[in-house]
Amino acid sequence: MQNTKLLLNSLALAGLLALAGCSFPGVYKIDIQQGNVVTQDMIDQLRPGMTRRQVRFIMGNPLLQDTFNTNRWDYLYSLQPGGGKRQQERMSIFFNDSDQLVSLSGDFMPGVSRDQEILGGSSNTTVSPQAQPEQAKPQPVEQPAKPGSTEESIQREIDTIETTPVPTPAPLETSPR
Repeated sequence: MQNTKLLLNSLALAGLLALAGCSFPGVYKIDIQQGNVVTQDMIDQLRPGMTRRQVRFIMGNPLLQDTFNTNRWDYLYSLQPGGGKRQQERMSIFFNDSDQLVSLSGDFMPGVSRDQEILGGSSNTTVSPQAQPEQAKPQPVEQPAKPGSTEESIQREIDTIETTPVPTPAPLETSPR
């Protein structure tokens, strides 16, 4: 009787200890985001010759500013979905001595979407805007909407919209009385 009670208690304790190390299904695990969120749209707005102030306006404050190399800004971003594998992206921006944007390197490439980059080649690229000539792509010719279509009726409504001027307040009197 005493041995059976001791055996049951020790089995229950061992079972509780085993369950303590397991994660229960259905338990919510939060996503962990760290660093600067950098999107392809932000990278596409960067142009050679931009000042540090203009780059900071587009990209935000850099996560790392090297004390010994003041002409380099680093943007790091990592995301770990709840219980998943951590994903990390980096972007380095380089300036010349006159505080103008010279080049960028990292996991983004100007003008290339993330999907194209994954499908087409390496994700760790170094791009110098001066070395890349801008290629003008022909714009696709817009076809008129078919008569009677929903697109045509929406376009007709947009074309007939009348604009209303926004009233501007009179300037305040600043002269003393």
